Amino acid sequence: MTIPLAIITGGAQGIGRATVELLLNEGWRVAAMDRDAEAVAELDEAHPASTLLSMAVDISDELQVKEAFHHLTHWQRENDQSTGVDLLVNNAGLADPVCGPIEALSLADWRLWQESHLTGAFLCTRAAVPGLRQRHGAIVNIASTRALQSEPHCESYAAAKGGLLSMTHALAVSLGPDIRVNAICPGWIETGPWQKNGRQTQADHRDIDRDQHPVGRVGEPADVAATVAFLASDKAGFITGQHISVDGGMTKKMIYAE
Repeated sequence: MTIPLAIITGGAQGIGRATVELLLNEGWRVAAMDRDAEAVAELDEAHPASTLLSMAVDISDELQVKEAFHHLTHWQRENDQSTGVDLLVNNAGLADPVCGPIEALSLADWRLWQESHLTGAFLCTRAAVPGLRQRHGAIVNIASTRALQSEPHCESYAAAKGGLLSMTHALAVSLGPDIRVNAICPGWIETGPWQKNGRQTQADHRDIDRDQHPVGRVGEPADVAATVAFLASDKAGFITGQHISVDGGMTKKMIYAE
């Protein structure tokens, strides 16, 4: 029986790490890429090298992505795996949504958001598609509810995440039926210091932030990870080109200033 393989970018922290942990617990092999070398080292120490390949990679750099996939192929062969890929999760990207007033936004800063989210997803998708075709795999792009609604001064982030949604349905049409492609739009997710049980020791949000959610709380990385696992499974075999909001209902709630 072939052990499924997932590639997860931004895999050493937050949503990415929660997804890595969940899939490893479910018997997958995982290749995790993250630009934070210290976080990569911590992740690497937590799991055997036969099931997890952790790599420090800036996915917006074409050469680094090429080298990472070359390393992945060697790792698969060393562990008696085929070179196929079952899942690519494009999760990496600058987390801060606030770019400041548009009239003060530099072109260099604008490009940072686009390159980390969109260019990185393009480069990793291009590299992963041959392996995904071998196993009729899936791609999950981690977008954001900010692709659907906005606060002031978030144009760079919103544009990058909106681009991921458009890229999702374009890829679904181009790569089907061999590869399914979907996106997740997380809402407010608490991504404080990591613990193995998937919960955080330090809250990023206030009580008022939690209470306004229809479900009565903000999200956790595990909420998004579970949705990734569903979209990668045969249960989602008729779902492609879609985006799913994982936001506790906030994109459906009308809020009026008092």
